[in-house]
Amino acid sequence: MEKWFAFEWNSMIAILLTAIGIYIAIIIFTRIAGKRSFSKMSSFDFAMTVALGSMIATTVLSKSVSLWDGVVGLGIIYILQISVALLRRFQVVQKMVDNAPLLLMEGEEIFEENLKKARVTESDLRSKLREANVIRLKEVRAVIFEATGDISVLHTGDDNEELEDWLLKDVDR
Repeated sequence: MEKWFAFEWNSMIAILLTAIGIYIAIIIFTRIAGKRSFSKMSSFDFAMTVALGSMIATTVLSKSVSLWDGVVGLGIIYILQISVALLRRFQVVQKMVDNAPLLLMEGEEIFEENLKKARVTESDLRSKLREANVIRLKEVRAVIFEATGDISVLHTGDDNEELEDWLLKDVDR
């Protein structure tokens, strides 16, 4: 317990230099891989973000992991992310990696079974409709639980305006 309050200059300097080194490595890798590295497009992107955070913390704070080990580990994670991003162009890989968007509501009809699948309550749904400034259910064209976990509300005040089918392509009903 007494180590919790110990202060060693060597340790502090090592943490400072490692933090700077890993920070520079993250900037370089992110510039190479692109902004998608921190997007929340799929479960794989989420896993990458968690892995990066864990590797950064371990590299900076653990005496048993060198800066070089951390940079190599980060490089491998970024290579995997870029590879999966490229392979997602193939339907088989995309289905393995990405969650499919799910239709929660079409027009005024609420799909109760899909709410259960998405673990979204009617209260959550009402909240999202209010956030989207829906004041009448007849304005709603579709509510979609996106692959990222976000909920999109497509609505209009024009009763004659129809939702284009293209926007619902690949959405599970």
